[in-house]
Amino acid sequence: MSITPQDPSPARAGDPAERALFRALVDDAAVFPPGLAPLPRAVAEHLARRSEPWADLVGPLLVPAATAAELLDVPRTEPLDVVLVARPGTPLTVVEEAVDRLAGDATLAVVAVEIGWSDRWHEAMGWDLPVSVEVPRGPDQVVALEDVREHTAGKSPLQAKLRTGSTDTAPVPDATELATFLRTCVDLDLGFKLTGGLHRAVAHTTADGEDQHGFLNVLCATRWALAHAAEVPELVALLSERDPAPLVDIVTGMSHADASVVRAFFTAYGCCGVTDPVHDLSTLGLITETA
Repeated sequence: MSITPQDPSPARAGDPAERALFRALVDDAAVFPPGLAPLPRAVAEHLARRSEPWADLVGPLLVPAATAAELLDVPRTEPLDVVLVARPGTPLTVVEEAVDRLAGDATLAVVAVEIGWSDRWHEAMGWDLPVSVEVPRGPDQVVALEDVREHTAGKSPLQAKLRTGSTDTAPVPDATELATFLRTCVDLDLGFKLTGGLHRAVAHTTADGEDQHGFLNVLCATRWALAHAAEVPELVALLSERDPAPLVDIVTGMSHADASVVRAFFTAYGCCGVTDPVHDLSTLGLITETA
């Protein structure tokens, strides 16, 4: 996917932002669209990045549960943490079987699972793993979020998940839809992760004409929802902002404590090219490393 070139240099921060705001923010979704990297290459590149100075910004490797067994045949030079991902509609048995299969390899650690909301999603809480539940778009979303929230007292960490990228059947959710999701999660005291589309720091339009959200916009909107009780219209304005300058101001104005609270809600997002967000953070002066 081609990205419209950005020149954020006029908004470059004078000093880096709090590192806690970006640590383990970007899960490595290299094998998912639009990247679709072959699994052996994705594993090799994921492990190689551990020596980079920005390695702490990247979370675990995301792997489809349906093909997770292929990991057993992929050469590895060191242990690997993975998250098993199942799109909505995938039977829970597929994920459970993948968890059991990978448990036999001491060099692989399943650190979490991602599943779709359904009548039976609660069964995943018995696997003793952190669970992200992808909620539907539309009128059932609030019901799903409330359902997830009602089960957060269990021993397995639990959070909501929203697809922010386009699919074959649905476009990218607009700023109002994403703002409503954020506001609802904050009101419910519910953590969340996002997936798809968040390739760049700032909201933009791709060369293909698709509007995409920026991860800095989401961090700033989450901060405003928490610290200023911002309602949906104000969150929409932040999510729609395409000038990096005001976003950089908000981000660099956060203390370590502020960043920790924001990240307790917006925990991570999946990206098929993890060097893109690192590059943008470096270009904006929010980190000192380059990618």
